[in-house]
Amino acid sequence: MVGVICSSMRIGRACLTALVVWAVADIPAAWASDAVAAALKYRIQTALRSATDGSEPMLVALGKVYADRDHAPLWYDEDKLTPRAERLIAALKSIHEDGLEPEDYDVSVIEKLITSETAIDRAQADFLMSRALIMAGADMSSGRVNANAIAKDMSPVQRRPDYTMLARDGLVAADPGAFIQSLAPAGRQYPALKRALAEWRERAKTETYTKVPRGGLLRAGKCDERVPFIRKRLAETEPDVPAATGDPNCYDEALVEAVKRFQEAHNLTVDGVVGPKLTASLNISIEEKVQQIIVNMERRRWAPETHGERYLWINAADYSVVFVDEGQVAWRSKVIVGTPKDQTPEISSTMLTFQTNPYWTVPSSIAGEEYLPLLRKDPLALQKSNMRIFADWSSDTELDPATIDWTSVNPKAFPFRIRQEPGAGNALGYIFFPFSNKYGIYLHDTSSRFLFTQGSRNFSHGCIRLQNPFDFIERAMKGSDVGRAVVEATANSGRQATFRFPAPIQIHVTYQTVFVDESGTVQFRDDIYGRDRLVFAALRRTRTRMR
Repeated sequence: MVGVICSSMRIGRACLTALVVWAVADIPAAWASDAVAAALKYRIQTALRSATDGSEPMLVALGKVYADRDHAPLWYDEDKLTPRAERLIAALKSIHEDGLEPEDYDVSVIEKLITSETAIDRAQADFLMSRALIMAGADMSSGRVNANAIAKDMSPVQRRPDYTMLARDGLVAADPGAFIQSLAPAGRQYPALKRALAEWRERAKTETYTKVPRGGLLRAGKCDERVPFIRKRLAETEPDVPAATGDPNCYDEALVEAVKRFQEAHNLTVDGVVGPKLTASLNISIEEKVQQIIVNMERRRWAPETHGERYLWINAADYSVVFVDEGQVAWRSKVIVGTPKDQTPEISSTMLTFQTNPYWTVPSSIAGEEYLPLLRKDPLALQKSNMRIFADWSSDTELDPATIDWTSVNPKAFPFRIRQEPGAGNALGYIFFPFSNKYGIYLHDTSSRFLFTQGSRNFSHGCIRLQNPFDFIERAMKGSDVGRAVVEATANSGRQATFRFPAPIQIHVTYQTVFVDESGTVQFRDDIYGRDRLVFAALRRTRTRMR
């Protein structure tokens, strides 16, 4: 009716708004269903015209479902809220169990509107419930936030929501809550994290951790006022922490062993020394662990459902890699990743080949920051590491470093190309695994194998160093005429050669600070890059949208 009046009067949008309000608020009860339909149609059109936050695809999908039913309400039946609507509201209120916030889906607004008897409020409530279901389904299936907009070193392949499916199937589902939960990530990790979230939230209600004061390095046999704090903190979470037998301020061997067990469980260097990393790990509160779980549930929602037939799964936060071939774990190992300054990024790519006895071309940033000071002290310093200097990045003209005035070189615009020759001391070791990515990182062997004895293995400039690259090659070359023996012989001969894997290998570099191990135990890792805090802040950032 309103559309006819506005059309015949040829009036503008402002007048149309006034007429819609009049129509849905003041017409007789017999016309109520038509009034709600008119208001719903206008509400959807207004939302589409006003959308500036990328919500247009969602609103289009929602609008089509309503248009196909002549904008009849989805959540009301003869002006009464349906059981489906009540189940949806209950599901939205309980979505905090997945680490998501009910208010992101307008729960309190909806609950106020559904008590109203006016047609315009019913239309608004119906629209908001439909939008909430689709948004909750999208968040559950592909993540609440845009993973690629959080930090420069985060470029994971994030799933995209299927708004057409969410609207078509979700808006008519008999049990909307079950529909939303069916979209959660498959596998055992997500349900286990969800159970852990409930458990740690309960612990947060009644437990607190003792704060350990900061201080210098504390080694076995030393006495320090921090020792009672350390003992008490460990006893709060670790089994078999011994009571003090002598001076309570003395760091005795029994407590050292308890510290070592904590270090091993948290992937720290197992040396029994109390230093900054151990203190920081001990001082992670229960509330912070809750936040970590929420963040890692979000990370699971980002991840693609399938990782490929053959793939490497690298967890930078755990310093670990797993090679999966045809659904089976074929190899696992330790890795070294980037420092907090030169972080290993989160990416996905494809690996096709590898090379023996690679050159290492030093990135300009490393040349300027690390090698230029050495060259200024001794122009021949790099020759000891089998490095050569060329005129520029496209030239093969080698320069004599003794003839260059290194004091005049700008470290921010290093003009020369430094290349390390193959050999035992080469930074890339004997094997180099390239793959396409915008960061210029890769996998490789290393000449500094002693670093794998450390627990916190964040020492590289961003690349990923493998502990046992030939073991990986043995598994990855299965089905090829080229086996491990051939590759090792080629590497030992000093010859450069490129080999192709028998099938492409997907590579996924992740950052999971909470995960479930093979035994079903929830493992926590320290947030070495500070990314968890960034993701949690993004999750708690209020959505901007038109009410």
